[in-house]
Amino acid sequence: MPTKTPAAPRTSAVASALPLASTLLTATVALYIALVAFGNITDFGTNQQFVRHVLAMDTTFKDDDLMWRAITNTGLQDAAYIGIIAWETVAALVLIAATYFWVRRSDARARQLSTYGLLMLILLFGAGFIAIGGEWFSMWQSKTWNGLDAATRVLVLSGVALLVVHLPFAESRNSGRTSTT
Repeated sequence: MPTKTPAAPRTSAVASALPLASTLLTATVALYIALVAFGNITDFGTNQQFVRHVLAMDTTFKDDDLMWRAITNTGLQDAAYIGIIAWETVAALVLIAATYFWVRRSDARARQLSTYGLLMLILLFGAGFIAIGGEWFSMWQSKTWNGLDAATRVLVLSGVALLVVHLPFAESRNSGRTSTT
C-alpha cells in the first residue's frame, strides 16, 4: 500500500501564489493606466473638456462661497490636463517595468517598482481626483462632469494591488533567492 505524503501547509500554498497574484495585479493596473494614458493622448479633447469643466466649476451649485476656487483660464486648465496625462504615462511605464521584473522573478525590484507606480496612482486618483477635484472643486455637485466613481475604482484597485504586493512571501521562488518585505 503506497504511503501518503503529508500535504504542504496551506499557508505555503498561499504564499507561493502571492508572486503570481502580484504579477497579475501589477500587470492589470499597468494595462489599465496605459490604456487611459493612450486614450487621453489620442483622444485629447474628450477628457480635456472634463478637466476644463471640473476646474471651472461651471456645472456645480455655483455657491458664491466656493466659486472663488474655480480656475477658468484655459491655459492653466490645459496645463493641468497635460500634467495628468504625463503622470499617468510615467505610472504606466513604471508598472510595465514592474511587471517585467515580476515575470523575471526579480521580486525585490518588482516590488519596489510596483510600489512606486501604484503609489503614483493612489496619489493621482486619491489626492488629485477625489480630494482636489471632488472636494476642492466640488466635482461631487456635478451631474455631468463627476468622475468620483471612476477615481474610486482606480484607487481601490491600486490599493488592493499595493497590499498584495507587500504581503510577505513565505518561500523563495527559485534557488535560494528570497524576497524582502
